[in-house]
Amino acid sequence: MALVAVVALSTLASRLRETVADDRPATDRPTEGGTVTNPARLQARPSPPTRPVPVAGTHPLGEPERGRDGVVHVPAAAVAALAAGRSVPLLVMLHGAGGTGAGAVDLVRPAVDELGFVVVAPDSRRPTWDVITGSWGPDVAVLDRALVDTFGAIEVDRERIVIAGFSDGASYALSIGLANGDLFRHIAAFSPGFAVPPATVGRPTVFISHGVDDTVLPIDRTARVVGPRLRRAGYDLDMIEFPGGHVVPPELVRQGLAAGG
Repeated sequence: MALVAVVALSTLASRLRETVADDRPATDRPTEGGTVTNPARLQARPSPPTRPVPVAGTHPLGEPERGRDGVVHVPAAAVAALAAGRSVPLLVMLHGAGGTGAGAVDLVRPAVDELGFVVVAPDSRRPTWDVITGSWGPDVAVLDRALVDTFGAIEVDRERIVIAGFSDGASYALSIGLANGDLFRHIAAFSPGFAVPPATVGRPTVFISHGVDDTVLPIDRTARVVGPRLRRAGYDLDMIEFPGGHVVPPELVRQGLAAGG
């Protein structure tokens, strides 16, 4: 965990320089070949389900690799809604450095059980997410496959698809979410470090919470940089600073997810 934190923080400074170097949306920036590539782009989209609805509970994601997998959490409220012929909201929840999808679900469980969100929570293939350690790649592919599988069994409300995360997971949620704003209508970032979408698509709403006493990802170098940049780029942002450190207050989890559901 300590080594992961050092790696993530050493990468943070360079990512932040990239983030603030140009306030234009990434789709407006020239690249060497004259076009912007988007390696964070997801192909999965909601479609009529063809498989039975999972039973209520927390199930393996089905993407095992070197002891890493993830989970899908299906609240009883979501099963009841689907049985009544209603679509349900979906949350992609991303863990912090060294964490797991199961741990990420634990952070949001009371809120998602109340609000009826189905949760897809993959484990990163390495101790933290791919772009934080160098480049986009295996974690994008895992997330895409997990969403295809989820859409195949669950009738998802297209207007209520949210991506969220904590710490490194919040940075990744911002980056993936801004690159796929036509899929994710809302992003909830709990104590993020940065946002580095290779290109932006759509205009998702954004919620950011960050502790003013955070010593892991200090707010002056993270949320207070990312938030104003998003506002200048035209995003609808709700940003809350709270007294505390590198934590996720339960009341802010519910507030962040309710904004997208």
